[in-house]
Amino acid sequence: MNRVKEKIMELVFLFTAVISIVAVALICIFLFANGYPAIHKIGLWEFLSGKTWRPTNQIFGIFPMIIGSLYVTGGALVIGVPVGILMAVFLSRFCPKKLYRMLKPIVDLLAGIPSIVYGFFGLVVIVPFVREHMKGDGNSILTASVLLGIMILPTVIGVSESAIRAVEQSYYEGALALGATHERSVFTVVVPAAKSGIMAAVVLGVGRAIGETMAVIMVAGNQARVPHSIFQGVRTLTANIVMEMGYAADLHRETLIATGVVLFVFILMINLSFSLLKRRGGEK
Repeated sequence: MNRVKEKIMELVFLFTAVISIVAVALICIFLFANGYPAIHKIGLWEFLSGKTWRPTNQIFGIFPMIIGSLYVTGGALVIGVPVGILMAVFLSRFCPKKLYRMLKPIVDLLAGIPSIVYGFFGLVVIVPFVREHMKGDGNSILTASVLLGIMILPTVIGVSESAIRAVEQSYYEGALALGATHERSVFTVVVPAAKSGIMAAVVLGVGRAIGETMAVIMVAGNQARVPHSIFQGVRTLTANIVMEMGYAADLHRETLIATGVVLFVFILMINLSFSLLKRRGGEK
């Protein structure tokens, strides 16, 4: 009877795994089948390097959107990753239990807040602050980076904390036995030992930041241009798709789907790079 149950569960797990693979394959087929015609008509280089996006004149260059996505995502990582990792270290190795029981639910709550609420917060708090105390009208790369940095915190903190807690206690105890302080043991032994998990947290943070749409639309300015300052507005790849897909048709619609292909390839390259780094780290 137990063998029958095990066989049934094995088939169930196999079925769910196949569904996941088929779903990803269907998404890839849809994107490339519908996006390739536009890339073929426009030309890959012209599509990727073109600096003008003017659908009414049949001019489709997504270079400003690529740069905007990279700037906003990079800014979010600069702000969110150090804060998230240090917060994870504090929660896992320094935080008193009573305080931990208060902070952990707050961090988890951040992950459940809808993107539109984050966007509204950025619109009524961060945008006016940047406008009054810095340059520009507040809708800028800096504003979007700060907002996305806040949004990726739950992901970075949660995954990094789990990775740090997974490090064997003997590593920490060995460092203490050699005369290291608590702080030095944590930052020179425990945190480096959790490097793979922390890298995974960063990759997940990149995926969250580069794929975010609604919050970015509300604070980034949505101007399809190559920015020359962090106080200028930009348009990201995701924002470009959402803003124009509702009324796009023919080549315009195909071009927006091709933009999704570019975004998909970016995320795929990030995941592959992480896998290679993790494999090299494992070999060492």
